[in-house]
Amino acid sequence: MPNIVVLVKQVPDTWSERKLTDDKFVLDRESADAVLDEINENAVEAALQLKEEHGGNVTVATVGPDRAIEALRKALSMGADDAVILSDDALEGSDAVQTAWALSNVIDTLEDVDLIVTGNASTDGGTASVPAILGVYRDLPVLTHLRSVAIDGDSITGEREVEDGIYQLKASLPAVVSVTEKANSPRFASFKGIMAAKKKPVTELTLDDVAAEAEQVGLENAATGVTGSTPKPAKTAGERINDEGDGGAKLAEYLKAQKFI
Repeated sequence: MPNIVVLVKQVPDTWSERKLTDDKFVLDRESADAVLDEINENAVEAALQLKEEHGGNVTVATVGPDRAIEALRKALSMGADDAVILSDDALEGSDAVQTAWALSNVIDTLEDVDLIVTGNASTDGGTASVPAILGVYRDLPVLTHLRSVAIDGDSITGEREVEDGIYQLKASLPAVVSVTEKANSPRFASFKGIMAAKKKPVTELTLDDVAAEAEQVGLENAATGVTGSTPKPAKTAGERINDEGDGGAKLAEYLKAQKFI
């Protein structure tokens, strides 16, 4: 019976206005509505399906501010068993490498983890690198961008779809996998699940509770950063072609000038 950890993230709602802070050029999270990242719902669903087939336990874990517990509650309402959050002011502005390090230390507080499931990329950062970095830190095989996941004995298998075809992947457990939106259709949380989620345990950690230290995380210690930003240009009117018997030729010339043909 596998012990599965699903890594989730609270992100600004894609329907909200998203902007950078003026002083640090980091995402202004306080000014936007926050939700569980949609791809994480696919990750939770993949873990729940594995649990339904093989038994075991599903723990959801995150790193973020205190309000990120709301994202954990959403995952718990879908059917996850318990949750853990690492929340510390020193983590603000951490990059992908630091985030993976912090998450690895959170996982160290859990027992006998057989499988770590993530989404392929978050909507706020989009680096798609945390699963691979986590695999390096934990010395585990990593199967990324999977459209299906299955456990076969002591192995994990899945399909990765890319431009030149579909690849069958397999690795020994324990392992790290990331899934795409094609992996499944996440279930809706029922009223019963929402009420049950309020009673499920959520472990709250700070840096004092894990091996990570303040000097290893945070904006001031990040290996990457944003030094400036440019607003998205305003939309402009398109070019209009009047057909006076030569509309086709004019259109072809336009497409040629734009290097479409």
